[in-house]
Amino acid sequence: MKGSTRRQLLQAGLAGLTVAPGVQAAAAGLGAWPQDAAPQRVGTRLAENLLRREHFLYPNQTLHYAEVVTWLGALQLAGRLKDTALLTRLAQRFAPLMAPGHPLVPPANHVDFSVFGVLPLELYRQTGDARLRMLGLSFADAQWDRPVPGGLTNQTRFWVDDIYMITALQGAAYRATGDTKYLDRAALQTTVYLNVLQQPNGLFHHAENAPFFWGRGNGWYAAGMAELLRLLPTSHPQQAPILQGYRRMMDALLGLQGEQGLWRQLLDRPTSWVETSGSAMFCFAFVVGVQQGWLPAERFGPAARKAWLALIAQLTDTADLREICVGTGAANDEQHYLNRPRAVGDLHGQAPMLWAAGALLGEMKA
Repeated sequence: MKGSTRRQLLQAGLAGLTVAPGVQAAAAGLGAWPQDAAPQRVGTRLAENLLRREHFLYPNQTLHYAEVVTWLGALQLAGRLKDTALLTRLAQRFAPLMAPGHPLVPPANHVDFSVFGVLPLELYRQTGDARLRMLGLSFADAQWDRPVPGGLTNQTRFWVDDIYMITALQGAAYRATGDTKYLDRAALQTTVYLNVLQQPNGLFHHAENAPFFWGRGNGWYAAGMAELLRLLPTSHPQQAPILQGYRRMMDALLGLQGEQGLWRQLLDRPTSWVETSGSAMFCFAFVVGVQQGWLPAERFGPAARKAWLALIAQLTDTADLREICVGTGAANDEQHYLNRPRAVGDLHGQAPMLWAAGALLGEMKA
């Protein structure tokens, strides 16, 4: 680690966590954690929580995206920890889905279905099994098999949620192949969505016809930009506008963080209820930004630490997160968001907790 970076992290209280062998110390967490808040311990509990569950399915009985992105987080955690036993169990859970025509495998015809491809691509990244690469790329390529004018995927709908789904899949395809067409697709999609959905205050409307700053919707975009910026070289033509949009959003979020460390269901409504899935996504985006040097460590490091500790306080003894907004479609009605049910252990919240735990453990090399 460079000396200047080390000093920055120390000033922000970001050093001192003992990490597993092979995990980069430079990217390791935000301080010496209480035992119950240590990212390795929390992440392992969350992964075990997933492995105990039956599959979470759509009404058509294919795998739901919320399980896909939770499973992805567990796989990434296993890779960062070099936990081959955990990786084996997660891979065994996936193995039946490799059968041709398996009913749990969704069609590649919708942004929420297509994200399934991240699972075989991440498994390929860690195992080298070429069959997994082929399956995952079939989803990434199908997403752009009939692009609309302007070069966007035909799955474009201008919902803020899409950016994580699209960047996660296309980014995974780039990692698997090194082919920059996947990066270019994700960067173009992200830039166009920035222009359509980001508002002057730095936050995002849920959709073109849903002018509300929904917490988890903004979380999807925050996480998607963080994931994409990890891959984009500074020379890429879309890197600068995406980084600018990311920083504008992070500054806005910092000002809206609650005293206890979390954010609200509607970010700009002080009377709205505190919601944890979006909060976990913002924690993840802050951590990545501090680690990568995109965000000032002295401002965002303590905020990320506060968020993580507040999220840990919302976990049950079985590692189920409380106060999670259930799945929510876009609507032109504020009460639609304020009246959404709150769930315990919903995978929409379990997933970003795993992403945050993994991020706190540092970068995982391919």
